[in-house]
Amino acid sequence: MNQTKGIISRSAVIVMIIHCVMWLSATAQTDTTLVDQPLSKREAKKVKKNKPPEEGDIYFSPVPAIGMNPAFGFMYGVGAAVSSYLGDPADTKISTALAGLIFTTKKQTIFTVKSAAYTAHNDLILIGDWRYLDSSQPTYGLGTGPQSAKLVANGFEFDDGSSIDGIDQAQMLEFKWIRLYETVLKKINSGFYAGVGIHFDQFSDVNDQMLRLDSLDPQITSYYAYNVKHDFHQSESTLTGISLNGIYDTRDNQNNPYKGRYAYINFKMNPTWMGSDQSSTTLWLEYRDYFNFTPDNNNNILGFWTWGNFTTSGDLPYLLLPAIGTDQFAKSGRPYAQGRFRGQNMVYAETEFRKTVLATKNNPHFLGMVAFFNITTASAEGNDISLFDYVNKGYGLGLRIAFNQKARTNIGLDYGWGDYGTQGFYIKLNETF
Repeated sequence: MNQTKGIISRSAVIVMIIHCVMWLSATAQTDTTLVDQPLSKREAKKVKKNKPPEEGDIYFSPVPAIGMNPAFGFMYGVGAAVSSYLGDPADTKISTALAGLIFTTKKQTIFTVKSAAYTAHNDLILIGDWRYLDSSQPTYGLGTGPQSAKLVANGFEFDDGSSIDGIDQAQMLEFKWIRLYETVLKKINSGFYAGVGIHFDQFSDVNDQMLRLDSLDPQITSYYAYNVKHDFHQSESTLTGISLNGIYDTRDNQNNPYKGRYAYINFKMNPTWMGSDQSSTTLWLEYRDYFNFTPDNNNNILGFWTWGNFTTSGDLPYLLLPAIGTDQFAKSGRPYAQGRFRGQNMVYAETEFRKTVLATKNNPHFLGMVAFFNITTASAEGNDISLFDYVNKGYGLGLRIAFNQKARTNIGLDYGWGDYGTQGFYIKLNETF
């Protein structure tokens, strides 16, 4: 009997061992299968696409740069938007940089890098604006309004007392322009930042194409007359300064906000001891707001943007006076060319309605449309034109193609119309504001 029990016990142990070996073998086979058979490219891409954003993730969005406007003609080149989280996405805003290298049919070369970076926990904001342009643009004198209004007090008086009327058409200027701006702001509390910046602008090899001095029929341009009146050099100018800055930012994403507000104040001092041709100060005030009518799907957004740029003391070089399209990302003033309106002081306002019109299974904002409207007013002391004496408008429509959902990077195609028969077509990355 005891012998039988011993046999049964030994048998039970053997059975248990066999079961354990079989279980371990099955487990090993399962693990080996996972190792030996990695995810397919399609499956790996799907996993990566659905992965929540993490610190250090980089979203790269290249796009060919093609467009046309009155200042540059037909433009071609390459552009890219690079976005990344420099900290935990739970408490760090996305950082973005836009870079572009553009060539034009008017033999221009334009290289730009614009950035706004938020460090971990949004402790610091780093704002950069670097530009190199071997370019040209038309100027129409100072102030908004028709040329007939600008010619009233736009005459030029020679030393012998004789005078000449102003020019009633576009005046082309060729130039080389280097801009290097860097600003650092520290978080004071939730949404509020304060900091300092350093700014350098230099124009060189300026060619005032319509200027005629040695002629029986002289022609004096707005650029020449301004420089003579304010004692600036005709072929070059430099403006170097430091600034005091404040920002309030509650936007959920700077590439394509669905909600939040943004306010910015910049007071810039340009002393001669830093290299400026003349001492001056300027003030920049900016505000943006966003209203989400369908927060469940973010398909209907109304945005508002306004800024004012004011000369608060001294005189600025002509090409560095407040002008349309000279904001950091050079996106104001659709459909006008950069610098189309210029003056000692300028106020700009724009509203845009953004709507998703086509969603796909994998992209809920695949295709969108926008409608925009803006106004611009600028003053001209020499022409007796004050702010709001003349207000010029721009309006248009656009398409948006969602390129990267996590970074909210869009490719935009806009067409706009303005006063005096102005039209313009734009291809760009990210929203205008």
